[in-house]
Amino acid sequence: MARQAHASKKNLQTGARVALLGFVANVMLAFAKILAGFFGHAYVLIADGIESTLDVGGSIVIWGGLTVAARPPDKTHPYGHGKAEPIAAVVVALGVLAGALAIAIQSVREIFLPHHAPAPWTLAVLIVAVIMKETLYRYVIRFGRSAESTAVKTDAWHHRIDAMTSAAAFIGISLALIGGKAWQSADDWAALIACALIGANGYRLLRPAFFEIMDTAPRGKFVRSIRRTARSVPGVIEVEKCRARKMGLDFYVDLHVAVDGKISVREGHEIAHQVKSAIQQSDSRIADVLVHIEPAEL
Repeated sequence: MARQAHASKKNLQTGARVALLGFVANVMLAFAKILAGFFGHAYVLIADGIESTLDVGGSIVIWGGLTVAARPPDKTHPYGHGKAEPIAAVVVALGVLAGALAIAIQSVREIFLPHHAPAPWTLAVLIVAVIMKETLYRYVIRFGRSAESTAVKTDAWHHRIDAMTSAAAFIGISLALIGGKAWQSADDWAALIACALIGANGYRLLRPAFFEIMDTAPRGKFVRSIRRTARSVPGVIEVEKCRARKMGLDFYVDLHVAVDGKISVREGHEIAHQVKSAIQQSDSRIADVLVHIEPAEL
C-alpha cells in the first residue's frame, strides 16, 4: 500500500513538472506569436497567440491541480486529494471552449474589416510553433497515458490543439500571400476553422474529466479483472457486487464477496484480507479495497 501511494505521488509530482515545462514553452510561443501577428498584420497569428496565452493559464491550473492531488490523505480528506486532478482538467477544458468562442467572434469581425496582407516572414514563426507544440504533445501524452492522468492528458491535447491552430494559421497566411488582395481575409477564415478544431477538442477534453468527477464506473476490462481475481481466492464462492471509482491516479474498489456461511468470523476476515491483497497485487493503481463478506446462499 505504501509502495503504491509512493508511486502515485511520484507520478503526480512528475506530472506537475511536465506542466511547468509546458508553461515555459507556452509563454515563449504566446509572446512570439502575438508580436509577429501585430507587426506582420496577421490576425490569425494574434488569435493563435491568444490561444497560447490560454495554454499558459491552463498549464498553471494543471500544475496546481497535480500539486494538490499529490497531497496525502488527512482527517478531512480520508480518500486523499485526487479529485483536484480532474477538477483542474475541467477548468482547462472550459477555458479552451471559452477561448474558441472569443476567437471565433473576433475572426468574424475581422473578415468584414479591410486590412493588410500578412507578412511572409510570419510563416517561419508558425513553422517553429508547430514543431515545438507537436514535440511537446508527444512527450506529455506519453507520460499521461503511462500514469493514466486525466489532467496530464488534457495538458497534452492542449499542446496538440495549439499545433493544429498554428498549422491552420500557416495555411491561411499562405493562401493570403499566394492569392493576393482577393484572399487577404484567408487568415481570418483559417482562424475560424481553428476555432472549430479548438471547440471540438475542448469537448473531447471535458468529457473524461467530468466523468471522473462524477465517479463514473471505469470502462473496459477493469471491473471484470477485479471480479476474476477475487473469485480466484480460496474460500470465495461468488462476488456479488463490485464497484470502482478513480481518484486522481488511484482507484478505490468496493465489493461484496460470498463465502460459506458456516465459517467463523476470523476465517471470513482472513478471506477478505486475502481478496484485498490479491486485487492490489494484480493492479498497482488500486490504492484501497473494501471487502464486505456475505454468507453464500447454497
